[in-house]
Amino acid sequence: MSKLAMRRAWFQVHKWIGLILAILIIPLSLSGAALVWHDALDRIVDPSRYAVSGATMLSPDAYVAAAAARLAHGERIAQLTMPEDGGPVVIAAAAAGSAPKQPGPPQRTMVYLDPPTARVLEVSPSNGGLVRFLHVLHGSLQLPGVGRSIVGWIGVAMMVSCFTGLWLWWPTIGKLTRGLRYRRHRDVDTNLHHLFGFWIALPLFVLSLTGAWISFPQFFGKITGEASRPRGGPDRGAMMRAKPLEKPAQPLDVAIGKARALAGGAPLRSVAWPTDLSADWTVAFARGGTPVGVKIADDTGGATAAPARPQGGVARWMRRIHDGTDMGALWQVIIFLGGILPAVLAVTGVIMWWRARGWKAELAARRAA
Repeated sequence: MSKLAMRRAWFQVHKWIGLILAILIIPLSLSGAALVWHDALDRIVDPSRYAVSGATMLSPDAYVAAAAARLAHGERIAQLTMPEDGGPVVIAAAAAGSAPKQPGPPQRTMVYLDPPTARVLEVSPSNGGLVRFLHVLHGSLQLPGVGRSIVGWIGVAMMVSCFTGLWLWWPTIGKLTRGLRYRRHRDVDTNLHHLFGFWIALPLFVLSLTGAWISFPQFFGKITGEASRPRGGPDRGAMMRAKPLEKPAQPLDVAIGKARALAGGAPLRSVAWPTDLSADWTVAFARGGTPVGVKIADDTGGATAAPARPQGGVARWMRRIHDGTDMGALWQVIIFLGGILPAVLAVTGVIMWWRARGWKAELAARRAA
């Protein structure tokens, strides 16, 4: 195949990936850009849940009592999370009824409390709010079940688009620096497409690869040798739908006190209630950058150190690279641009295709005349 024929073939692949996936790429990329700073965004769009009056803490029992007064009949407290960075105390409650049949995690009621007063700041469903909507949109296009796989295949297509785009950007005449010029065409949208496409190609390839890795952990886990449980398997689904016990044998303050004996003087981070599948309290403390977990048997009151979650692994690094967690401000800015610019490329690409249709039709009419 000649270079010209290969270039035409890559052009067709690049064009049709952009045209077919443009309507999906735009919401995926823009939601990803917004989620780079999801905590700050949540504070902006929902300030009421962060309207705390100070950082003084009460006993966990005070927060549980305040939250219980606002829960609906049949809801049971499942978890208490203490604040970080001046935020609210958060209590999650689960319905005691039958588990929902739809895929995905079950909905919970979230109660946000003021730390110094235990005043209820907001009560909302766990899937409510703009930030949560963006998370689900970016991860599964709001399509339960199949949405995550669709997002993964879009990531694969975007990797191909990055490769073909660089091939088409490469100057066919002159030096390589010719391709770095802004003005390569008389139309502004075409020049923007060439310029932005080149500078974002490598970061976008990395984000597409990590996104596909997150969507298909079993496939990539076989390549790296890391074990990965099937997503949505029966064990995991059962754990997500476990129902908290209505009346645990161990009081909350007793469970926390026994856990502190193993954790020392570390600050309390969270408490998970015993459930019908695991009759243990799970109490987590903050010690440096690694949380310390303690299991308290609800029947006997025995305390044992919970195994620490693995902090390394390729899969964990892929997720950190994709969402920018603890990756520094520079990479977070690159991720943000990696979300904005693909939307620009999609729009400019459609404009270029539509304009080409016009001049091709005009050329065909002239030839026919």
